[in-house]
Amino acid sequence: METKTIRRAVFAGSFDPFTAGHLDIVRRAAELFDEVIVLVAENSAKRPFFKTAVRVRLAELAVKDIPGVTVDSFEGLTVNYLKRKSARYLVRGIRGGADLEWERDVAWTNRKLYPECETVFLAAGEEHLAVSSTVVRELLKNGADVSSFVPAGILETLLNEWSSVKCSE
Repeated sequence: METKTIRRAVFAGSFDPFTAGHLDIVRRAAELFDEVIVLVAENSAKRPFFKTAVRVRLAELAVKDIPGVTVDSFEGLTVNYLKRKSARYLVRGIRGGADLEWERDVAWTNRKLYPECETVFLAAGEEHLAVSSTVVRELLKNGADVSSFVPAGILETLLNEWSSVKCSE
């Protein structure tokens, strides 16, 4: 009797914070794979605005109704996480040419470190081309409405967390 191989994918990012564009990529990845792990990664090149636990909670709230999707966090090389989870697929969202060039180089490096790793690029939907965590943080800093940039299910929690961060500065 043949056993079915689980197609497990990881969608890694800093998600600082999780955006509507991220949610779009997760939904589309969930249609392609049996399991999708949203990996809140610690990137040594970035200094996150929100603590890891907050970013995980926001991601969990955003994806809670999508079957087969879970959220986890990890510090270190994403390919090491993929190996640990026996995941072969790394999902990456692409907004434009600069993203593609960067991600292509990262995919090549990942493949060198973990030959079984396949990077799957999903182009951002037109409505999300200008959506980024950086934009959301800038809007928050300036008191602007972020409701069209983040999933509705995280808006209240995001604003509460933002108030906590702002008050502690």
